[in-house]
Amino acid sequence: MPPHAMKQEEVRLLREEIEMLMTQRRHLLQVTGAAAVFVANLDTESLPDDADTIDAAEMLAEQLNLLSEETLKEALDSVRAELDPVQ
Repeated sequence: MPPHAMKQEEVRLLREEIEMLMTQRRHLLQVTGAAAVFVANLDTESLPDDADTIDAAEMLAEQLNLLSEETLKEALDSVRAELDPVQ
């Protein structure tokens, strides 16, 4: 295979990989956005009094809180949700 053809093949493969990663990122943002909406609307008083359920909810909330504001906004935008202003 000539060097030029190899270079084109490498570019094609790289392009495919980037497209796949961008698709995965979009899906992850949608999942994150949906999780953020879920947590924001969760009535903690209605959670079962089960340690595993409470731990799972806390873990999800903690991970969402670790996101940058920009990433969280992108995630919410991906599911067409809005941030409530801090009260």
